[in-house]
Amino acid sequence: MIRYAVRRLLEAVPILIGIVTLIFLLLHLAPGDPATAYFNPNVSPEIIDRMRENLGLDRPLHEQYLRWLRSFFTGDFGYSFSQHRPVADVIRDALPNTLLLSAVSLVLIFVVGCSVGAVQAVRQYSALDNVTTFVSLFVYSMPGFWLGLMLILAFSSPAMPEFLRLPISGVTSVDYEFMGPIERMVDRVRHLVLPSFALGIASAAGVARYMRGSLLEVIGQDYIRTARAKGLSEWRVILKHALRNALIPIVSLLGLYLPLLFGGSVVIEVVFSWPGMGRALYNAILARDYPVVMAASFLFGVLVLGANLLADLSYAVIDPRIRTD
Repeated sequence: MIRYAVRRLLEAVPILIGIVTLIFLLLHLAPGDPATAYFNPNVSPEIIDRMRENLGLDRPLHEQYLRWLRSFFTGDFGYSFSQHRPVADVIRDALPNTLLLSAVSLVLIFVVGCSVGAVQAVRQYSALDNVTTFVSLFVYSMPGFWLGLMLILAFSSPAMPEFLRLPISGVTSVDYEFMGPIERMVDRVRHLVLPSFALGIASAAGVARYMRGSLLEVIGQDYIRTARAKGLSEWRVILKHALRNALIPIVSLLGLYLPLLFGGSVVIEVVFSWPGMGRALYNAILARDYPVVMAASFLFGVLVLGANLLADLSYAVIDPRIRTD
């Protein structure tokens, strides 16, 4: 397994180079550059040209590419054009918030999805199965940004009871610094509820459908009938014998849903004013802040490749019959 992990890591290097190259070309193909933000009738063209020179935008395209490629793989992401501070500081402030939001959403996806899917499989064709199937398809069809806006409208409405109101923006409350340790933890959790729900609930509905089909296929196997013939209770048969094998194809979804989470976080973070990498990337695109866009895209690529590797290695943990070497 170690050799497999090392081989996958080596294979990731050209993929990351391709990501950086593609983002670099797309940014420079788009109209405008960071200096356009300073266009003004009162600003002379000489000053704009001097600004382009200071930002390194007057150099040939291949020189800019090679310089950025070299700096990326040495850990130097450059200086933010719009925020006027090192890109590393921008990432250090935003990345933990995105990882926290994605981690909570991922737990929500697989805990809720696997639980609902298992119940649907065990109660196949029952009224509960039909209702949860309808609700799952309804939730799965809702766009994340629309759901986020509806949650904001619902939980900010004066008609909502005070004890049910949840924060609709930010990571913490304005009086966070004056709270005790327990109050701070509760405040952070309350701020996480709505954005993590909007980001993960649709994917949880998709996992539920996968889990239902996978578990139904396993329940029909001969060894499950043998376990039942031994007199084991139905829930013991499901939990001990069927569920573990049914989870094998579900693990492959980990490598698929993490990219969706990182991509969806851009929209959800903007909707809920969540100060993470998605919102930083959105603001950087609007400002033509090339270093921040390149660094954020590069880190998202690293996270996605790491998630795919983690999903592949998880196969052998769930099912020892699977070997990656």
